[in-house]
Amino acid sequence: MLTSSIYISPSPSSSIGSAIFSRLPDRTLRLLSIGCNLVVPENNSLLHGETVAIQVAQSKLAAFSLRAEGNYELFTSCEPCCMCLGATLWSGVSRIVCGATKEDAGKIGFDEGPVFSESYEHLERAGIEVVRFVGLVGSREEEKRRRGEIRERG
Repeated sequence: MLTSSIYISPSPSSSIGSAIFSRLPDRTLRLLSIGCNLVVPENNSLLHGETVAIQVAQSKLAAFSLRAEGNYELFTSCEPCCMCLGATLWSGVSRIVCGATKEDAGKIGFDEGPVFSESYEHLERAGIEVVRFVGLVGSREEEKRRRGEIRERG
């Protein structure tokens, strides 16, 4: 499912994307909205993939919070920046699934700002399940390996 959010893009220069899915009672996912990073083409620093996906979903449902409307999950190609984590908290999604890491984003020139393990713990205390270190592979072994590397780095 994560590959959908990675490859949804209006152009090759905007390959960072997000998608919001509705979790149905039978546990399948139904696409509600997509969002691509539109900061440069729209000259608007707020239009990250996550915020665009959230805005589209809330507009479609005519609701400022997705929580009251059902069970919605945000899939994003990379761990969110500090602004997008705040938007995630207020959006009403029940789960966020992240692909690439903050470190991966830094390697291609993105500064994700002050995002800490406590940031994700806060989301979890607010009732939002957090799945990180999925990457393109998304295997349990890869997640365990990355978590181990992060602990080693301190």
